[in-house]
Amino acid sequence: MKRFLMAAVFIAVGAGVYGGWWWWQQQGSGANAAVGKGARGTKGGEALVVKAAAAIVKPMPVLIEAVGTVEPENSVQIRAQVSGVLQSVLFKEGDKVQAGQLLFEIDPRTFQASYNQAQAQLARDQAQLENARVQRDRLEPLLKREFITQQEFDVAVTSTKSLEATVAADRALLEQARIQLEFTRIRAPIAGRTGALSVKPGNLVAAGAGSGGAPLVTINSTAPILVSFSIPERQLEEIRRYQNEKDMRIEILPDRSGPTAAEGKLVFIDNTITPQTGTVVLKTRVQNRSEVLWPGQFTNVRIVLKIEPEAVVVPEAAVQPGQEGPFVYLINQEGQVQVQPVRVARQIGGEVVITEGIKPGDQVITEIPQALQPGATVRVAGAAGRGGAEKGNEKGKKGKSGNKVEGKTEG
Repeated sequence: MKRFLMAAVFIAVGAGVYGGWWWWQQQGSGANAAVGKGARGTKGGEALVVKAAAAIVKPMPVLIEAVGTVEPENSVQIRAQVSGVLQSVLFKEGDKVQAGQLLFEIDPRTFQASYNQAQAQLARDQAQLENARVQRDRLEPLLKREFITQQEFDVAVTSTKSLEATVAADRALLEQARIQLEFTRIRAPIAGRTGALSVKPGNLVAAGAGSGGAPLVTINSTAPILVSFSIPERQLEEIRRYQNEKDMRIEILPDRSGPTAAEGKLVFIDNTITPQTGTVVLKTRVQNRSEVLWPGQFTNVRIVLKIEPEAVVVPEAAVQPGQEGPFVYLINQEGQVQVQPVRVARQIGGEVVITEGIKPGDQVITEIPQALQPGATVRVAGAAGRGGAEKGNEKGKKGKSGNKVEGKTEG
């Protein structure tokens, strides 16, 4: 009897311990399930607060982007055409000069003496020519009267013609001496900005480019100026199709995310595609009156082919990369999140043009919470659930109807 009582006690104690353990496990599982539901933002937990934006309709450019190099439309290396001592420099390095402006002076004394000598020689031969003509004119009537022989008259005529040729040669020598003297005064052949001087006053300069020395100075034209850039050959046909349209323009941006610094027109398409790179070189001319562009500068080029009047636009932050392509987190009418694949046409600054996947007024999440999952219930920050979505839809519709277009069109 005693053994039976002890066995019953042990069984009762064991059953109580097992019951307590089972109750504790059930309570823990329920708590964990509640926490999980709340973190996923489902109907069983509190809705996640997210930031969202409505897809809007606005005019957006259709464009091609490239990287270009600024180059002068004209560039001239100034070299001496006569040898001599550089006497003076009449400008400062980096100055802006005009065409015809006097830049350098070379010691002219030797060339002045040669000019004076040629001038004197011409005067002497002109005097001899005048005397020969007088002699010829005097002998001509005497020949008619047969007071002189034909040979004597022919000698006078020949002497006159010889002196006429001598005078013509003297005139050519005088012109050559004048040109050599003029070369001692070096003028700017184009308007532009000067570079660094390679020779200072007092140094001997040699004539011609074959002397092996550096040019005295280089002048680059800066207004207007050219921007050279390359595009893939597959885009050449599209550019040629739009190049005569009035809406087509080329924008120059020193900083890709910054404002447009200048605009130009397409002036050159190379006649050959580079086989090694599969690209073709294009150039645009920019007036550059304020000299915002500088020769040798790298810059961003944006070719605006046309303006799409009603493009669907979302913020860049809303578009996410995926294995099957880009997508957005879309908030439906019930305030739930769904993954929506989209087709991206182009990105301009912080805005992305969408051609397929969403429509104007759709709410897309722009800041993705870590706990966000498809099907989760969310609430837009600053809006009361569904009411916020309805406001976003109304905003998008206004943009499409043209009553109200938000944002600034780039390009």
